[in-house]
Amino acid sequence: MTTLHAVVWLDHQSAQVLRFDAEHLQAHKVKAHTHHTAQHASQVRTEHEYFAALCRELDDIEEILVVGPHTGITDFEHYARKHQPETARRIAAWRVVDHPSEKQLVALAREFFLGFDRMAGRPTPT
Repeated sequence: MTTLHAVVWLDHQSAQVLRFDAEHLQAHKVKAHTHHTAQHASQVRTEHEYFAALCRELDDIEEILVVGPHTGITDFEHYARKHQPETARRIAAWRVVDHPSEKQLVALAREFFLGFDRMAGRPTPT
């Protein structure tokens, strides 16, 4: 399903990706895999693998709203800007929010993209 918009709620353990248009909603989950090793920088490598998988999940989405706890979205933003600049360019905004329900996430995203698209002069499917 190719969609114009998506909202992503993420922390360091998992990400919930909700793709939507006027009539459809598709949910996906991306989970971080933990490597229990004493190897130097294994936590960073694990985080990069998780963020890379999340970026692959967002490949065909034109505009993305990323929400979640501050440290999660800040770390993902840093990773995306440095390692996945094409994905970073398609992220419309970063917002700190608690862990809302799926229904609340979609409502938040629809409201955001309605205003975002109006400011950009684009019609929004609602």
